[in-house]
Amino acid sequence: MLETILIWSAVCSCVTAAQYVWDKRMAVQGRARIPERTLLLWCLLGGWPGGWITGRRIRHKTHKKSFRIRFAVCVVINIVVSVGILLLGNWLLGK
Repeated sequence: MLETILIWSAVCSCVTAAQYVWDKRMAVQGRARIPERTLLLWCLLGGWPGGWITGRRIRHKTHKKSFRIRFAVCVVINIVVSVGILLLGNWLLGK
């Protein structure tokens, strides 16, 4: 169960990181951007580690307070759901 969660998070993190890089590039060029809702959805789906690392590394979405708050909510929800899945899975398997 843990392996599945980690693999899922790694895949979502790669997608999220790629979107952060693309959005930053479009912002610098003044072109059409990826909506914040899309970035946050991928963070909520499990890509928050990739979003957090990439955002810090390329300094993207680090100063916008409203985004940071919603990002933090996604992280908390993700952690709670992941722990819940692990606990439920262990309980159902009798561990």
